[in-house]
Amino acid sequence: MDPSTSSGGGNLGNRFEDLFEFSVALDAPSIEMVYRIRHDVYCRELGWEAVRKDGLEIDGYDRHSVHCLLLKRGSGELVGCSRLVLARPEDPSFPLPFELSCRDVIHRDRFDPAQLPRNDVGEVSRLAVMSAFRQRQGESQEPVAVDKRDFESRNGQPRFPFIPMSLYLGAAAIARRLGIENVFVLTEPRLASHFVRLGFDIHPIGDEIEHRGARVPSVLSSSKVVGNLRPLIKPLYAVIERLVNHSFEAHPDALEGLRLTPR
Repeated sequence: MDPSTSSGGGNLGNRFEDLFEFSVALDAPSIEMVYRIRHDVYCRELGWEAVRKDGLEIDGYDRHSVHCLLLKRGSGELVGCSRLVLARPEDPSFPLPFELSCRDVIHRDRFDPAQLPRNDVGEVSRLAVMSAFRQRQGESQEPVAVDKRDFESRNGQPRFPFIPMSLYLGAAAIARRLGIENVFVLTEPRLASHFVRLGFDIHPIGDEIEHRGARVPSVLSSSKVVGNLRPLIKPLYAVIERLVNHSFEAHPDALEGLRLTPR
């Protein structure tokens, strides 16, 4: 049984917890694990960033980001990570990553991120899944991928892409926890369509660009995540949200100086 795809035919939330340990990386050891996953995937495997002597992939957005960390239950093996990039507290107007890469393709007459309060925006980025957990054909050149096979039955057992979906749901749950309504994502076009299938309130806001493959900028509403999810998915989100809240409660001072003061 492939732990990255099979639901085992039961409650997705229970099955997920049987297989994985999810947390928000709010202490130094956990954050270092996130950077090591990213280095293995983005630097050593894909060559998208330079290999670094310390084995850590870090950029300028990390100091105002909140990270998700996924481990394999029992062994503690590194599985995957993602982050929610927040506006810079000292410079709220500083653009999020997608605002730079997509600045010429956003349909600002329909939805202009620049007009939103900066304490109400975030971006999911730097998703990465270790190679041992993304071995299907066609995935070797993507840090994380989802396709229609992930939702098809295999040998009578339903399948589900636990790993990437948990990392996206984790970022959405963090946004809900922080009161950030508008969450932006830059994804493969087919992944955006899968989000819609799962009930995400997600909408494209611009044209496709070439950014390490075809990517489309979209926005999802964090407040509508729970209500619109398909019933099959809600137990998984409930588990992720509980684990997100537990992480914050265990580190009550972790976001000090990171979050903008609500206006």
